[in-house]
Amino acid sequence: MKKLLIVVMACYALTTRAQVHESKNFIYLYSDSVIYAKDIRLRPDFSGYLQLRADSRKVPTEQVKFFSNGDGFFANTRRLNFGSTTSFSERIIEGKINMFQQEDYYPYQYDHRYRRSRYMDRRPQAVDVKMYYNKGYADLKKANYHNLSADMADNPRAMDMLKNYRKSINTGKTMYIVAGAAIVSGLISFLVTGSSSREMSNGNGFSFSKGPNFTPAFILLGAGAGLATGGYFIQASGNRHLESAIDAYNR
Repeated sequence: MKKLLIVVMACYALTTRAQVHESKNFIYLYSDSVIYAKDIRLRPDFSGYLQLRADSRKVPTEQVKFFSNGDGFFANTRRLNFGSTTSFSERIIEGKINMFQQEDYYPYQYDHRYRRSRYMDRRPQAVDVKMYYNKGYADLKKANYHNLSADMADNPRAMDMLKNYRKSINTGKTMYIVAGAAIVSGLISFLVTGSSSREMSNGNGFSFSKGPNFTPAFILLGAGAGLATGGYFIQASGNRHLESAIDAYNR
């Protein structure tokens, strides 16, 4: 009877920890405990490090797995960015697979008080496009073809879109490599051409120097810049294929 009671209590504890009321503001810890609060804010302290507060209580960010407030649902990505400081990614797709996008931290990103201030219009655009995903409240994984193909293998339509994502990413990487080679070659050509000059005679016993021809160098530099731009847009289209694959899987 005592053993049965222990089993029942353990099952109840697991069920209780697994139940999360997402309509409320909450902090989900790595221990699977949930903290509910009226006001949850993520802001930097005096040293510039992020601190999370649930009402008046300070919660160590290294213990936080997820948190949700009026501004969105966020996941801790510190364990996926080795050697980095605490960072959070916002959930941009919710479903059987949740997609998270990491952005640079700005105080007003997580706190609506800042959004109503005069600094709102000065918010820079996010340049960090690191993507992560998970299922339910499981640990986050990096959103790459290797991980997603294992978790989405049961949906052929989503896998087709995922293959388009891989193709775009690989094409973009190839273009970046070729662009880098072209730019380096252009710079070398520019330096070599600039350091050389040709002496020519006009037939009257006088000689003059002919200016260096930088045309090949400029062509290489222009080609490199064009390829780099093309690679950027192709990889951006790859991210759209990724979101389409997630949407298809979640239907």
